[in-house]
Amino acid sequence: MHTRAASWLRHRLGRVIVLAYAFALILPGPGLWLRHPHPLPPTHLTLRTAPFLLSLVLFSAGLRVPVRALGGLLRHPKALLAGLVLHLAIPLAVVPLVAFLLRRTPDTDGGSGLLTAMILVVAMPVAAGATVWTDKGDGDQPTMVGLVLASTLLSPLTTPLLLATLSPLLSGGYAPTLAATGRLAQGGFALTAVVLPCAAGMLSALVLPERWLGRLVTTAAPAAMAGSLVLTYVNASGALGSVVARPRPLLFAAALAVAALVCLLSFVLGRVAARALRLEAGTASSLTLACGMNNSSASAVLITASLPDKPHLLLPVLAYGLLQKTAASRIVTRLRSAPAPTADA
Repeated sequence: MHTRAASWLRHRLGRVIVLAYAFALILPGPGLWLRHPHPLPPTHLTLRTAPFLLSLVLFSAGLRVPVRALGGLLRHPKALLAGLVLHLAIPLAVVPLVAFLLRRTPDTDGGSGLLTAMILVVAMPVAAGATVWTDKGDGDQPTMVGLVLASTLLSPLTTPLLLATLSPLLSGGYAPTLAATGRLAQGGFALTAVVLPCAAGMLSALVLPERWLGRLVTTAAPAAMAGSLVLTYVNASGALGSVVARPRPLLFAAALAVAALVCLLSFVLGRVAARALRLEAGTASSLTLACGMNNSSASAVLITASLPDKPHLLLPVLAYGLLQKTAASRIVTRLRSAPAPTADA
């Protein structure tokens, strides 16, 4: 039953995500309530819904990491190293270009709010969901898993580094805000909400008996997928709820345009790099997907935790999350329709 539910959700993920966005637009109240911390009586613990759901998603992703199968990737690390370098280099190439273009707009702060949101997206590790798209497109799964894993484990170092490097591009008070967010990421967010859940899932996969592990995966997979959808709804409620309360069509259009530009450039640069490295088709596909698919859920949770008074910053993050899945779907469809190489090729 759990397996059928997970399979049903996986095959309809795009449509269900759109429904989550629509639900957040029509009925944001429950999502806004879930955004607040809630005490758990009779304990002194407090449940923070968004970080908890993010941890659940990443724990499930860690459970499915074929740790023992990564040995071959370490013996031939070209694609893995290239992906990690690009993960750091693409934000440093894309964000300054977007900042330059935004300064040509009439916005008084040069679009620094939108730019802050995009910096927080591209500084996140590769999205665990990229492995699903790699599977659909017959990509190189060990390479993708390695990139998700390595970028996640390195995120307590790379995320604050990218935030500190790109913050001078901001104005209007956003630079110190981003610096404070970087300190939050360095001080525990990336470790507790991203790295530890993923590592716990990997450790469980290594030490649990096969029968227990099978039961855990069967339960965790649909739970994590449902958690991902609830997290999408909660994050969307924070952004779209404010849009409904105070409609700002220009902000909405600008958020969509900036997210589309950053997403497009990230995928294109990943594709160009894969061709320049002359990677075989499956590995090139994985590298391209990894360059364009960042963990937008983690950035949305970080914005909610560090910038609760700026829900509008979630708009470009939500737009990026939807656009990167659309772009991944196009890449997968194109790969599937491409003719298979002949033996003489």
